[in-house]
Amino acid sequence: MVKGLKGRKIGVLMGGLSAEREISLKTGEAVFKALKELGYRAVKIDVGRDVVSRIMEEAIDVAFIALHGRYGEDGTIQGLLEIMGIPYTGSGVAASAIAMNKVMAKRVFIAEGLPTPRFSILSTPEEVDIPYPFMIKPADQGSTIGVTKVEREEDLEEAMKEALSYSDTVYVEEFIQGQEVTFGIVDGRVFPAVEIRPRSSIYDYRAKYSKGMTEYLIPPAMDEDLLRRAREVALRAFEVIGCRGAVRVDMVVDGRGPWLLEVNTIPGMTETSLLPRAAMAGGIDFHSLVEMILLGARLGG
Repeated sequence: MVKGLKGRKIGVLMGGLSAEREISLKTGEAVFKALKELGYRAVKIDVGRDVVSRIMEEAIDVAFIALHGRYGEDGTIQGLLEIMGIPYTGSGVAASAIAMNKVMAKRVFIAEGLPTPRFSILSTPEEVDIPYPFMIKPADQGSTIGVTKVEREEDLEEAMKEALSYSDTVYVEEFIQGQEVTFGIVDGRVFPAVEIRPRSSIYDYRAKYSKGMTEYLIPPAMDEDLLRRAREVALRAFEVIGCRGAVRVDMVVDGRGPWLLEVNTIPGMTETSLLPRAAMAGGIDFHSLVEMILLGARLGG
């Protein structure tokens, strides 16, 4: 953890090269604005292939990572910052890489005895061994990019093509009918759960980033014991992946209990984002949340 940051130069790394670039730019702008209003010396760095020279030109002391998706959330930028000796926010190299690869994360969950919907890697449509409906997902994307709910056989091939356009690895995941719930966590502090009720059939990219497309309930309309169990699973997922800083854990909860979907190591910080909603419900406003994340910046781990 870095101390005395008010006089240090903070680089907000944003934009990037992934399919989530536009959302990252919004996250970065919101973070940058908050840091400036808090009195920090912040600069914006739009991350491209020239990121090393840009970081050196700006001579930043600390990096606030506001990148989403590949090359930002997958351990690569974290490894670069490690080599450059620049402390950064969020999870380290290994945790970032594991969480970004949804298949690898699910294998960790299973090894640790945590509940997650059954799945299998998919190479051809003939390999599907899960009954309809199910989800087709790219292994290493966020913001539900490339994700399709498949309800009939004739839609499977197109769903596979969509997922393969974003990743070399595609997996099929059991669809569990239940309540979609997410937990925001910062350095082990779990904020109140948010229930997600999309107006469409799934919580897809449009439902996430279009105002009025999704209803959010805090607290969720859920049995207290189920909610407690879900909270315990979320915190345990944070721990077994080896996360630090700000994380969002997504799951679906049915009558049997919670089922882990994924761990997001750089949650969105836009006006419709879930982590700021959860933090606000826990008594932490947006500016305080940004500062909390910044003050957890460090090297290693």
